[in-house]
Amino acid sequence: MTATAQTSPLEARVGHHYQMAGTYLVGREKVREYARAVQDYHPAHWDVAAAAELGYSDVVAPLTFTSAPGMQCNRRMFEEIVVGYDTYLQTEEVFEQHRPIVAGDELVIDVELTSVRRTAGRDFITVTNTFTDTHGERVHTLHTTVVGVTAEDIDAGVKVAVQNAMMHDMNILDIGGSDADYEKTVRPGHDIRISEGTLTRTPGTASFDDVKVGDALPAHHTRLSRGDLVNYAGVAGDANPIHWDEDIAKLAGLPDVIAHGMLTMGLGAGFVSAWSGDPGAVTRYTVRLSQPAVVSAKEGADIEYSGKIKSLDPETRSGVVIVGAKSAGKKIFGLATVNLRFR
Repeated sequence: MTATAQTSPLEARVGHHYQMAGTYLVGREKVREYARAVQDYHPAHWDVAAAAELGYSDVVAPLTFTSAPGMQCNRRMFEEIVVGYDTYLQTEEVFEQHRPIVAGDELVIDVELTSVRRTAGRDFITVTNTFTDTHGERVHTLHTTVVGVTAEDIDAGVKVAVQNAMMHDMNILDIGGSDADYEKTVRPGHDIRISEGTLTRTPGTASFDDVKVGDALPAHHTRLSRGDLVNYAGVAGDANPIHWDEDIAKLAGLPDVIAHGMLTMGLGAGFVSAWSGDPGAVTRYTVRLSQPAVVSAKEGADIEYSGKIKSLDPETRSGVVIVGAKSAGKKIFGLATVNLRFR
């Protein structure tokens, strides 16, 4: 084996797995709190009766809801397992909705390091969260890809400023971890049952016969203020001060405070469900980030969402929608697609 083909220490940790202690209970108010944070006012997220009309037992969690408990569970991965970096930049997110999550669900959350690849001198790291209900069925899978950033890319002044601004029990720089006493744990071998709830229920969307390739979704403008960013940071647990502190954002080389990438994804998911009529009709949502949305203190930010049906599959009565997002003339999403079922 050549030197270039050798496995790096981090690559050797691919497959490392652990499970969240206890379970995550999905509450109605948590669903509504998150829906408010991503400005998703589809009635099924708020009203039990409206959710029941679509066939749900309780209010439905927005598609990107799992990112909040996922971030909490991933903290250990980036503090103890993925070592050698000072912080991380989010690049891509994939949400697989096997069945919609509803209030009352009690979920087991597994965390696994699923991929490490080096491209253009950067390490791209993918961590996968799986959410399993009390019936033993996997209801949601979330893949998060980040780029590892080392001290060479961070000004020493940024590190000091960030730590001074952070909440008392949070640390997103110098997150530590070492090779000492590392012991790899892998997912126990057992049958995985993936829920087919999204595929078996009749969606509350338009009839497949009434849509065609090339159909455009009506454009929608969303306004973000600094207050929206602060609220989202609290709801989702994303404590990075570049999303709410102008001085730190500029010290980090940004033009101003920027919106959370996951917030812009949540807004995009709500844009699609408002058009489709049923947030539970989505089976997959993939977003590759391009540029951040800059949110000034005085003017905020305007994000324009647009969409178009890219393809349709008559056999499954499903389609793929391309979602675009722009702010200040710049594309926020490099590529974003939503797979969803039609009636």
